[in-house]
Amino acid sequence: MAKRAVSSGTPRTASAKSGTSRLSRLASFFKALGPGIVTGAADDDPSGIATYSQVGAQFGFTMLWTMLLTYPLMAGIQEISAWIGRVTGVGLAGNIRRHYAPLVVNTLVAFLLIANVINLGADIGAMGSALQLIAGGPALLYSIVFGVISVIAAIVFPYKQYAQYLKWTTLVLFVYAGTALIVHIPLKLVLLGTFIPSLSFSNSYLIALTAVFGTTISPYLFFWQASVEVAEQKSAPREKPLKDAPHQAPAQLERMRSGTYLGMALSNIIAFFIILDTAAVLHARGITNIQTSAQAAEALRPLAGELAFLLFSIGIIGTGLIAIPVLAGSSAYALAEALKLPIGLERKLQRAKGFYAILAVATLIGVALNFTAINPIKALFWSAVINGLAAVPIMIVMMLMTTNKKITGQVRLPTLQKVIGWIATGVMFAVAAGMIATLI
Repeated sequence: MAKRAVSSGTPRTASAKSGTSRLSRLASFFKALGPGIVTGAADDDPSGIATYSQVGAQFGFTMLWTMLLTYPLMAGIQEISAWIGRVTGVGLAGNIRRHYAPLVVNTLVAFLLIANVINLGADIGAMGSALQLIAGGPALLYSIVFGVISVIAAIVFPYKQYAQYLKWTTLVLFVYAGTALIVHIPLKLVLLGTFIPSLSFSNSYLIALTAVFGTTISPYLFFWQASVEVAEQKSAPREKPLKDAPHQAPAQLERMRSGTYLGMALSNIIAFFIILDTAAVLHARGITNIQTSAQAAEALRPLAGELAFLLFSIGIIGTGLIAIPVLAGSSAYALAEALKLPIGLERKLQRAKGFYAILAVATLIGVALNFTAINPIKALFWSAVINGLAAVPIMIVMMLMTTNKKITGQVRLPTLQKVIGWIATGVMFAVAAGMIATLI
């Protein structure tokens, strides 16, 4: 009996060690990833969820193709923003302030702040509404709590610890893939919608298209990633701005590139599933008018079951917890750099009071929007449209920066990346221009 006990225990011990080893490898993998993974996850914020839900409910599977088209464009332009940070050792707003007229930096930062504050208010409100659906109680109180917790976390936790927390929270996005497993998916319609573009020049279609591009290629992500790449660079003892140490480019850029492309892939895969979920459940049953992410979750409940509703709602809260610090942080980085203030989530409060004040004020104004006549929950979709419009001039300036020797020194952006960046800029311009033309 003793021998059998020993032999039966050995596999369990080996299995436990194997499980521990896999967790250890996963932890090491996440630790090695650059800021791009968090940037990608933040792209699927409650505003994005609302946009994708509305697109799925209104147009069914016919706009799934946008996720294939936007991936190389969004990954390419995000890599360029990260590249600017790594090459110069300065964030986007700091570079614009140093090398362009004050009107340029002031205008672009103003665009960013307006879009970000509306986005913050909408995201925080959506999180409060989602928690109300799950637990009952006052949505406005929950919104205040989410906003305050996000500000305190950004101030209290050291940057490295905070960044690791944000990386792990990206796993919550997979609840939308889980939702797809418990609803009926018509495979033929999905394949047609994914690989055969369905185009329309109606006002509603072009607005939706602008919103999709605006929530996948968002200005706040450019400013955030450039600045946190600089922070990561400074936190590494031997790393320097690449224009001063071009020999470090292969090592620095490879890590930056892998995190960026993986993060953007995660973002678009999840967005694909959100459109898929709402198209399969809501559009298929004639429910085409969805205004908010919380409304989409509530509509799923009687049609797809309690589990689908719960997963969708948890995803809204989880993605909001990732997006709020990114939205507020990008605002703080941009405005503080424009004002020549000390910046950085790695700094203590006493050494970056202005930076943290901007972060806190932007977040709290977002919370306050939920108490005004402006309903930030209904602004979710339109915040994506505003991002789409604001992205165009910012992307143009970014692309011009990559060819300015005063900014990049002797380091050159690869030709392929330059082509992808300009194509992304042109596509954003064409979509935004088309929407404006239909409105006029």
